[in-house]
Amino acid sequence: MATPPSASTFASLLRDEGVTVVEVGDWETRNRNSKGPWGPVHGVMIHHTVTKGTSATVRLCRDGRSDLPGPLCHGVIGKDGVVYLVGYGRANHAGLGDGDVLTAVIAEKSPPTDNEADTDGNRYFYGFECENLGDGADPWPAAQLLAIERVSAAICRHHGWGERSVIGHLEWQPGKIDPRGFTMASMRERIAKRLGIAPSPVTLPKPTTPTVDLSKLIAAAKSNPQAKGTPVTYAGVRTVEAALVDEGLLAKPYNDGHWGTKTTPAYAKWQQRCGYTGDDADGRPGLDSLRRLGTKHAFHVTA
Repeated sequence: MATPPSASTFASLLRDEGVTVVEVGDWETRNRNSKGPWGPVHGVMIHHTVTKGTSATVRLCRDGRSDLPGPLCHGVIGKDGVVYLVGYGRANHAGLGDGDVLTAVIAEKSPPTDNEADTDGNRYFYGFECENLGDGADPWPAAQLLAIERVSAAICRHHGWGERSVIGHLEWQPGKIDPRGFTMASMRERIAKRLGIAPSPVTLPKPTTPTVDLSKLIAAAKSNPQAKGTPVTYAGVRTVEAALVDEGLLAKPYNDGHWGTKTTPAYAKWQQRCGYTGDDADGRPGLDSLRRLGTKHAFHVTA
């Protein structure tokens, strides 16, 4: 039986493992304990979020949705490896899963195939949501994978667990696919190696700053999926859409590289925020409005 440490101890043990931690609001007392117990804890569960944009992801995982109240995990792991603590206690992240998997985790054995949903995972697992679209194409930066390795090792080290105490959501609940884009077997191998050495903080790799080419963006904006011919695809569209999501102007990034019919009015609202009106707020990006968006959301603009 393992009892969770205090919230302050939890944050400290992550930092001692070299994790960059951001404490979000009242995370230490934010939980779902009124709906059921948390503990004893037996393992760590890793998820992907199917979202893009760190601030929007953190907000979602902290607050939840109308059909699934937050917190949705204990920590959010951003693309840059920063870990945002959003709750501590029972969290809506694991749901019902396979009791045979829990038995294997406790025994430090390889998990069997999950074919039942008969056990409350929210009670028994720490949960970390990792910012990723989960489509198999969205990359997992080295800094993010290192952070997953470190938070898992830190918790295992504290409780005296081995790497088999760390599982993916896909190994717990039938039908789940997260995390997608790396294997839990490879992650457990990394965790095992880390547990064999004393923790030593290392500077995380610096994330690259995305660059958006205005001319390519305009070409995509002029050629949307409803226009005649083949629409222009440009990766920078995803960067701009993610920023518009963070601004609350777009429901989600569409991730197809096309400047779609929903992106145009969303960008027009951003132009209006920048003080533009009439034809100057037509939803097609201009240099000034794009640079303002890039300054706020950390991407570089080339004309």
